[in-house]
Amino acid sequence: MENTPRIALVMGDAAGVGAELTAKLLACHDEIRNIRLIVLGDRKLLQNGARIAGVTLDLPVVETAEGLALEPGRPVLLDLQHKDADAIPVGRPTRESGAFAMRNFGAALDLGRTGAIQAICFTPFNKQAFKLAGNPYLDELHWAADRLGAAGRVSEYNRLDDLWNARVTSHIPMAEVPRQLTREAVLEAIFDTDRTLRKAGIAAPRLGIAGYNPHAGEGGLFGREEIDSIEPAIADAAAQGLAVAGPFPADTVWLRAKRGDFDAVVTMYHDQGQIALKLMGFSRGVTILAGLPVPIATPAHGTAYDIAGTGKADLGATLAAFRTAVAFAGNSPPS
Repeated sequence: MENTPRIALVMGDAAGVGAELTAKLLACHDEIRNIRLIVLGDRKLLQNGARIAGVTLDLPVVETAEGLALEPGRPVLLDLQHKDADAIPVGRPTRESGAFAMRNFGAALDLGRTGAIQAICFTPFNKQAFKLAGNPYLDELHWAADRLGAAGRVSEYNRLDDLWNARVTSHIPMAEVPRQLTREAVLEAIFDTDRTLRKAGIAAPRLGIAGYNPHAGEGGLFGREEIDSIEPAIADAAAQGLAVAGPFPADTVWLRAKRGDFDAVVTMYHDQGQIALKLMGFSRGVTILAGLPVPIATPAHGTAYDIAGTGKADLGATLAAFRTAVAFAGNSPPS
């Protein structure tokens, strides 16, 4: 059992549904039976999350991970002892809720950097709360990359069941997108997607590439990004043996993907994929932070401030994110 996956489960934003989802996941004993799991957060908030979720938890609590030997099926809570965490206002982003999530996430990244864990799953963060707490980056991806010392391209992916979405551009203003859609950037995204899916256990990924303009440009009638950047990048990738097709109009490529033509769709900007996947399965979607030394997965939905504390949070996406983290860990070299 020494090679069973080592996973860090991070309690997310304290003002949202993170504690409740963490408790619900820990109550799924079949899911964690063969996992060496460390939970990072706060004992009082986890207890409150269990109360809201209507589950009973019995986790050993430690105050340091140094020298900790994780055992399969026996999760341990690393209590970071957040001062006044149980007094954080529920239902809105604050500096305190962002600091809670950042401290938990940072501790997990440190465990990943030392090799103590192989993958991370976190319940939802809030980017505004992160910014209020001092995150100098636009999102948690690039903060994680810096803390882990990642070299090369890092990217955010989305997954719904067996269907993946990748992006050439992500968290940038729409006005910046056309300038960043170079042949080189599209090709890099295609190769990164192929590598990421292989690491997740897909032996020969099939990639569908979305166009940028309406009707994929209609031969240049509605824009030249397809002609100047996207089509040449697809040809480059195909010449190097990748299974790629496109560019397809963004309003039809997902129909092809849904019927099973592709394992992933590479989109040109954030909402080309997010809208499609969330419509197809909001409660099952997963976000993956890839290109990092430690793979990271989280539910694709947000902190759900509007239902925090009500017990209504759906576990589906968190469970899918946890399974994704386990899959990545299982495909990494044993240590």
